[in-house]
Amino acid sequence: MKRKLLKRPLRRVQSEVIVRVIDARLIKSLIVVSSLATFSLIESPAVGQVPAYKAPRTANGKPNLNGIWQAITTANWDIQGHGARPGPKADLGAAFFAPSGLGVVVGEEIPYLPAAAAKKKENAANWWKLDPEVKCYMPGVPRATYMPYPFQIVQSEKNIIISYQFAGAVRVINMGSPTEAPANSWMGWSNGHWEGDTLVVDVRDQNEDTWFDRAGNFHSDALHVIERYTPRSPDTLNYEATIEDPKIFLRPWKISMPLYRHVEKNAQLVESSCVEFAEEILYGNLRKQPSK
Repeated sequence: MKRKLLKRPLRRVQSEVIVRVIDARLIKSLIVVSSLATFSLIESPAVGQVPAYKAPRTANGKPNLNGIWQAITTANWDIQGHGARPGPKADLGAAFFAPSGLGVVVGEEIPYLPAAAAKKKENAANWWKLDPEVKCYMPGVPRATYMPYPFQIVQSEKNIIISYQFAGAVRVINMGSPTEAPANSWMGWSNGHWEGDTLVVDVRDQNEDTWFDRAGNFHSDALHVIERYTPRSPDTLNYEATIEDPKIFLRPWKISMPLYRHVEKNAQLVESSCVEFAEEILYGNLRKQPSK
């Protein structure tokens, strides 16, 4: 009996010791987990926040935008959201139809003045005759950026050159003190500067003969465009263009889209001359008619 009476308290003591040990270990584990969680919250960005991408630098410390880029969008057909539309001739079937797209206009609305809105509808109804692209004219800014062709950015300290595959269009962005254009031109006059990692380009003095798309969206010679090229990853840029033209629009409006770098081993611009294909449209009426 004595042995049994002695064993019972001992077992209780052993149990209490084991429980205390387990409790102590559990408390230590909770403390460690809690500390790690706190450290993680301090070191990691909040949910929904993306750390700002830091682009590689050129020799002068500016973001390196060199490369061949292209927009993957239907904006050249229509910068606003749109459904699929037939091509210029029914006997072509599905060839040359306008694919549906979400659009690139921020807020979807283009704030035309009433008379300009009527002109836009007229352009849209006759785009295959009136669109400057059909005649292989240089596309202007911003349309050159989102046509379905690549373009190349080449940086230097004083200037940035952008060369476009369509129609061999080229423009030089002056990165020094702003200069003025000697005259209006198809691609306008570009002065640029850096705001952090963003290349900001002020484009003025474009002629009125370019459109924004095949849907007839147009402008006057008072067009003023502010472009913003911002690196967002090693192979993508975010492109924004704020458009102002008091002769055509009630207020400034904006487009936005990503641009993608061509990463093929042999990526390059290739000759894409289209003048010979537009000669009939441009000069066919001047052809000498056979005598009767």
